[in-house]
Formats: sequence, structure tokens, C-alpha cells
Amino acid sequence: MSDKKEKVKVSGYDKYINWKLFAVPLVLLLTLLLMPTPDSMLDVGVEYTMGPKYVEDHFALELFNSPTGELEQWQIQMVRMMEQSVQSSSFGQPSFLRRNQRWCESKGIPSTPEHLEQVRAFASAIPAEEFRALMRRGHELRTERLTFDDLTEGEKVEARKGGFHVQAAVGIVLFVVLCFMTEAIPLPMVAFSIGVIALITGIVDRSTMPGLYWSDATWFIMGSLMFAVAFVKTGVDKRIAMAMFGRLKKPNVRWISMIIILIIAPLTMFMSDHALAAMFLPIGILLYVTTTQATGREDPELAKMLMITVAMAANLGGSLSPSGAARNIIMMSYAEDMFGVSIGFGQWVMYCAPLLLWLMPITWIVINWRFKPAITDLSHAMTVVKSEVNKDGGGWTRPQIISVVIFVVMLFTWVTEKNLILQWTGIRFGIGVLAVMGGIAYILAGVVNWRDYQTRVDWGVVWLYAGAICFGRVLVETGGAYWIAQTMLNLTAPLGLGEGLGLLLSGNIIVGLMTQLMADGPACAAVGPVTLAMAGIVHPGTSMIPFVAMGTSIASSFAYCLVIGTPPNAIVYASGYLEPKDFLRVGIILWFTNMAGLMLLASTYWSWMGFPGLPGY
Repeated sequence: MSDKKEKVKVSGYDKYINWKLFAVPLVLLLTLLLMPTPDSMLDVGVEYTMGPKYVEDHFALELFNSPTGELEQWQIQMVRMMEQSVQSSSFGQPSFLRRNQRWCESKGIPSTPEHLEQVRAFASAIPAEEFRALMRRGHELRTERLTFDDLTEGEKVEARKGGFHVQAAVGIVLFVVLCFMTEAIPLPMVAFSIGVIALITGIVDRSTMPGLYWSDATWFIMGSLMFAVAFVKTGVDKRIAMAMFGRLKKPNVRWISMIIILIIAPLTMFMSDHALAAMFLPIGILLYVTTTQATGREDPELAKMLMITVAMAANLGGSLSPSGAARNIIMMSYAEDMFGVSIGFGQWVMYCAPLLLWLMPITWIVINWRFKPAITDLSHAMTVVKSEVNKDGGGWTRPQIISVVIFVVMLFTWVTEKNLILQWTGIRFGIGVLAVMGGIAYILAGVVNWRDYQTRVDWGVVWLYAGAICFGRVLVETGGAYWIAQTMLNLTAPLGLGEGLGLLLSGNIIVGLMTQLMADGPACAAVGPVTLAMAGIVHPGTSMIPFVAMGTSIASSFAYCLVIGTPPNAIVYASGYLEPKDFLRVGIILWFTNMAGLMLLASTYWSWMGFPGLPGY
């Protein structure tokens, strides 16, 4: 017997800091923070710090012929509501009149039903075109006419601070990207570093920084990983695997990867990508573990291929139906609020769903090209799974039934929490809280215990995605995301990408790059108003407006390259079989191929279809 010990591959969590590599992002961050604030960042600082005050004063004088400080309460509410609408480039009177008490509360605007009625009565008395022109003048004041030289000395101090915050946010972008590329420090520590840097640079204070890490999406990641633990412990994952692959005569990994894509991708049009990734991850893990048990050898490439297939499939269809993701609703709202262009549910599906016929085969081809497992025949694994399922007569066990029932209830609440659940309870839970409630239900039902969650949930991934949420908020609130979008638009304009399909392509590229670093919703929120405003200027009143809205939403789903890009990426990374660079192996290629597919769809199918009620561009 050989005394040679088998070399165990060190995972990312086992590595110590590599100072030679870590010095690169650290030095670049410090260099950017110490250099003078560029004028373009100072301009954004002026817009974000002083813009709201000047726009409110502008509306107060135009509407009531008085400064803001002398207005009545309902008038103050009105100018603040108008200023918030300008921030989101929402100029239309109909959308303004739909603002309600809840919207005011979400924007931090004090409101009473009586004051809101006064606001609506006054606003409705203004002719629609005059209202839109007034809002546009407020937007021009904020984005173009207001300059640093217009400010008082005290305001200049605040503007300089705002410009530095933009500078710091861009520095955090460089730091995070390089840390992910080099893996110089464990990735969860990168997540913690985001908040620390934001605190040191004055972007946030100690009371607000911890809260930036927690959102409904973070809770959903936790809950999803919890019910994946329940599925694995009870053996539900084995039954799902048999239902999916049991009839294959030759369960080759190529066909299995195709089935995974064909099942998951269309479902993401109507179900949460988080839930689907968490549901199918145990299937991928099961196939790999049983294969290694049956063959007696490890094949890391097989594990990576199965995990990446689950993640990429879950990233494909969310933008192709309004119910697939919040980003779709965001862009539909922008198109209607800014230009009065309404995109219906059926229209969105009719225009966008055909892209799936490109995305699914291309994704399957790229994954099978980039990953070459030594073990391709998974028949041994299916034999093991079948024998496990057939134990004790092959019937469903009580824990398995409970696990599935709880999951079905969770799935129902996720789909209906905005309508039925809200109507029944009067509480807007959010899918994240409901997911954690499902995790609690597994404990109460005796299916799992806390030790299962403690040892089998990758809490590092939870913190990693929490860091991504914090990162996105810092970029949006400082204006860093806005500065990046504007800078990229300015760079692409001289290349002939300022009109027609070029404008659509430049907007798609910008949001497609930014979504690698932040959640798709904030990416659309940051880039959508900019690209739609450009479309409105260059191609006013044409089909380019809805095309830009749909294109921006679809491109924001191309977050294939980084662990923090999407919840499915983070969830499959929790398996422990992947390294950050594995996402780049397929992600970069898929980014280009799927961007090309989107532009092909726009230049052919969309152009042929046009858009009802709008002339072509």
C-alpha cells in the first residue's frame, strides 16, 4: 500500500490571502480615491446632491410663484412628487395622477389622503402637454442647466462630497471586479469589504451600512438553500431525477444537460429563477455524487458542467415574460411613464419569447464545448438513484411528502404574494420572507434540524449575495451607476451607435456590462431612463421606444460572468464544485452570442413586426 497521500484540491474558502495579487485592486482603489475628482463625476455629484433642491424650487416658482419654504403642505407634497418623478424620467400626467399613498411613503414624502387629493386635483387641471413640458424643463435643469458654478459656497462643499462619492463608488467597482478575477481573498470577504470601503469613504454611516446588506433577495437566497437541504435529506431530489432522466436509454451527460435546459429555461418565464436554481441544484449534485460513487473516481469537470448548466438555464428566460422578473415591469413602467407607450403582457411575450429558440441551443452548445468531462455516461448514476428510490418498496416516505407539500405551498405564495396573499392578510411579505418561512416550516415539521442548515447551507454564498445587494445600492444611490452609463454612452456615440439599431445595441451593451456587477433590477433602473431618453430624442414617437425597453430588460439578464451577477449563479456556487473562473469559461462566450441573438431578433423579427400604433424608426 502506498503511503502517498492523495492531494486534496484547496477550495476558495480554504485559501489564505495572496498579497501579491491583492495589492493590484488595493493600489488601484487607493490611487483612484487620492486623485482629484474628475469634472464628469463632479457634475453627477451636483446633480445628485443639489439637483432635487433646485428642481423643487423650480416647480414651486413655476406653479405657485413662491419658494418652497413658503408653500402649503399639499403644495410641498406636489413639488416633491414631481421631483421624484423627474428622477425616474417619468414626465407624463397620467402616470403622475396614479401616484398613491404607498408610492409617496416609498419615496419618503410625507402625505395624507387629503393632501394627495389636492395634489391630484391641481395636477389634473394642468393641460397634459403643458404638464409634460414642465416636467421636461425640470429634468433639463437637473441634468443639463445646473452647474457647479451656480451653487453657493456651502452647496459646493456638498457637491464636492457627492462627486467624491461617485469616485469612491467607481473605485469599489474596480476593487470588486479585480478581487473576483484574481481570487486574492475569499469572496465573502470581498462582500464585507464593500461595506467597509463605503463607510470609510463617507458614502454611508455606521447606522445605515449594515442594513444595505439585507433585502428580500438575500432572504430568498437563504430560504432557497434551506429547502434544497430538505430535498436532499429526504430524497426528493432522487425522485425528481428519476422523473426527468429515468426514461433515457442512454443517459449521456449531453442529453441530460439538454433536458435540464429545456425544462428550466421556459419555466423561468413564469417562475422565479432563484427557486428553479435551488430546486434543480440538488439534482445536479446528486448526479455527480452518485456517478463518483458508482465509478470510484472523481471528475471535477463533470461537476462543473452540471452546476453551470443549472445556473445558465435559470438565467435564460426571465426577461421573456413580464411575470419572469421585476426588471420587465420596471421597463414597461418606464416606457409608459416617460412616453405613454403601453406594452401589454401578451405583446411582451409575443416579441420576446422567440429569443428562447436561440438562447437554449446556443447555451447547450457552448456548455458542451467548454466543459469536457472524462465521464460522460451517467447510466451507473441512474442505476444507483433508481435503487435508492426503490428502497422500502419505492413508495413516497412521510418526510418526502411533507417536503413536497411545503415546497408547493411556498411556490403558491411566491406566485400570489403580490395579489391574493396581500388581499387575504393585508401584509406584503415579499418572496424572501416567505422562503425563510418555508425554511422554518421544515424545522417545525421535523423534516430537518438546525444542524442540517448550519452544515449544509453555504452561508458564505448568502453573505456574498448580500454584498452584491449592498454593492448595487451604493452604485445607484451615489450616482456611480449613472456616471458609468453616461460615460459608456458618450464613448459609443462617436462609433455610430447613437441612432437606429446602433442606439439599441449601445444601450444593450451598457446594461449587459453593468448587470455583471449589480442585480438586474437596479441595472435597469440606472440605465433604462438614460437609454429610453436617448431613444425619445433621436427617434421620438417611434417603435424604437418599446424596442429599447424590451432590449434593455433582456440584456440585463446576460449576467453570466460573475458569481454575484444573478441569484442562480450564487446558488450553484454554493455547491462547492465551482470556482469563479468557471463562470467566465462560458459566460463571456454566451454574453456575445446572446447579445448577437438579441440584435438579430431586433433587426429582423421586431423590425418586421413593428409596434402597434407607432411608426417605424
